Amino acid sequence: MLKIILSGCNGTMGQVIKQFTKDDDSIEIVAGLDKFPEKYNNNFPVYENPRQCKEEADVIIDFSHYSAFREIITFAKQHKLPLVMATTGLSDKNEKQLQLLSKEIPIFRSANMSLGVNVVLDLIYRATKSLEDSFDIEIIEAHHNKKVDAPSGTALMLAHEIKSAKNETSHFIYGRHGKQERRNKNDIGIHAIRGGTIVGEHTIVYAGLDEIIEIKHTALSKNIFAAGAIKAAKYIADKENGLYDMKKLLNNE
Repeated sequence: MLKIILSGCNGTMGQVIKQFTKDDDSIEIVAGLDKFPEKYNNNFPVYENPRQCKEEADVIIDFSHYSAFREIITFAKQHKLPLVMATTGLSDKNEKQLQLLSKEIPIFRSANMSLGVNVVLDLIYRATKSLEDSFDIEIIEAHHNKKVDAPSGTALMLAHEIKSAKNETSHFIYGRHGKQERRNKNDIGIHAIRGGTIVGEHTIVYAGLDEIIEIKHTALSKNIFAAGAIKAAKYIADKENGLYDMKKLLNNE
C-alpha cells in the first residue's frame, strides 16, 4: 500500500484527491498538511506545521499554495521523501530550488497533472516545428473566478514547450493592452480569462495565411488532476534521486 502525505489537503484539489482515493485499497493518506487544519473533517490527522507530522509515508503530494513552498521542500528534504510538486504559481527561483533538491530526493514536477495536457505538449512541439516559419502562435487559457495566478502554470508550460521547438528566440507577450505596435514574428501571446466555474481550458492557436489551426484541451472536472497526481506518486515512490515529469512517466523512463 502506498502511504501518502497530502499537502494542501483542505484546499480544493486536496479534497478532490481525498474523495478520488477513498475506495482505492492500494493507497492510504496517512496525514495532511494545511494552513487551516480544522476546515474539514478528514479521516486522517492534519497538521498546520509540517514539523508536527510524525507519520511515516512513501511520498508527498503537494497541492498547497505557493507561499508554503519553502516549508514543504524543507520537510521533504529532512525526511528524504519523494515529492510530487503540483502547486502552481511557483517562481523561477522556486523551480531552480526544485532542480537542486532533486539531487537529494526524487521530485516529480508538473504544472498540470492531466495526462491529456501532457499529450498536448507533444502535439504542439511537433506542430511548432512544422509551422513556425509561416504561422503566428497564441495561447488562450480560461479558468474559474477563484484562480489567483495568471497566466496559469499550464499556459506557461505550453509556452515553454513552443519556445523549445522554435529555432529562433521567442518572447512571451502577456496581453497587448497599451502596446501600440505590430505583432513581432517571434512573439508568443498568452491571454488569460477568469470567470464562473471553468475548470480549465487551454487553446493553442496557429494563425497562418488564410488558415487557422487550434489545439485545445478542456478539463471537465478536477478528477483528471487527481488521477494524474496519484499516477505520479506511484511512479516516483521508488525512483532514484532526480527531477521527473509527465513526459518521462508517459514514456516509462
